[in-house]
Amino acid sequence: MATTAPTTANAGNPTVVCVFCGAYSGTSPSHLAAARALAHIFHKENITLVYGGGTGGIMGELARTLVSLSGPKAVHGIIPTALVKVENGYRMSLTATNAQAGGKAPERVVIVDESQEAERKELLGESEYGLTTLVPDMHTRKRTMAQKVMEGGPGSGFVVLAGGFGTLEEAMEVVTWNQLGIHNRGIVLLNVDGYWDGLLQWVEKSVEEGFVSKANKGILVECRSVEEILGALRNYKLSEERYSLNWTSS
Repeated sequence: MATTAPTTANAGNPTVVCVFCGAYSGTSPSHLAAARALAHIFHKENITLVYGGGTGGIMGELARTLVSLSGPKAVHGIIPTALVKVENGYRMSLTATNAQAGGKAPERVVIVDESQEAERKELLGESEYGLTTLVPDMHTRKRTMAQKVMEGGPGSGFVVLAGGFGTLEEAMEVVTWNQLGIHNRGIVLLNVDGYWDGLLQWVEKSVEEGFVSKANKGILVECRSVEEILGALRNYKLSEERYSLNWTSS
């Protein structure tokens, strides 16, 4: 996967931050509170959110809060079609007419038109969760989210909130992509109430055992409070031991 490296042409673009986080709320209210606080900071700083398109848990709380503050164009969800069928905030409809009728509360509407491939349609309709793009699979989802970040202006990057296997996988992939020179954006881990302590201990152990260099340990930056996140992204320093590989070649 090749992404476009940021250049001076990006300087006039809005800051785009991709947030990886859980589809569940967790047992501690601190995680939802952190999502709401982050949304308020994004609103204040006019930052565009890209995320996995979920409507529940931390994902839904973050998106819904930011839309309520900044409007639907501030949030762009990227979700595979398969996951739409298990998301409560989506409604499947056979026709556009049916989908727009009824005057119900705002929700994401997925229009199923037999003459088109719904998996490849971009949904321009706005909702309480923002704008949505449907993609065919998980790989396309992650590639699309990364591309949106790379197209963003200064301070764009990735933020990891609490989550499960999927959140961890997404975080480690963008860390690896940074190490391999696929992208050069910052990656911030918000460690609320020590949630990610185990992961950070593993990183330390990996350095100790010689699997991760001391320099590349800094690819993933820990923040203990929401207020630290934007500063960490804006002041992010690339590791001197990143690979300089050409990912644009065929």
